[in-house]
Amino acid sequence: MARILTVDDSPADLKLMETALRSARHTVIPLGDPTGVEGAVEREQPDLLLLDVVMPGRNGYDVLRAVRRAPRGKALKVILVSSKGQDTDVKWGLRQGADDYLVKPYTPEQLLAVVARHVG
Repeated sequence: MARILTVDDSPADLKLMETALRSARHTVIPLGDPTGVEGAVEREQPDLLLLDVVMPGRNGYDVLRAVRRAPRGKALKVILVSSKGQDTDVKWGLRQGADDYLVKPYTPEQLLAVVARHVG
């Protein structure tokens, strides 16, 4: 299936994503620190990036814009994952270059459905 890079500062959220995605036979590359995302995208060459928005030091919007500037990041599918679920938050995330937006809390089924829309 797909290679998916997951970025979240919460170990519990990373574990939830990893468990659900591996059950669907995806390869998961978890990253708990937003500072190394661009390097991980180049090194790991994922098919999809699941990116938390609210993280210390560097938010998901900043990371998304940086990823999109990199050659490998232009075509990479990116789904923002956040507890910030107001309509304005979702619209802002999509305007920043995200392909989709998943609001926390979510079920494993919701996660797999949004992933399936982008990587089959």
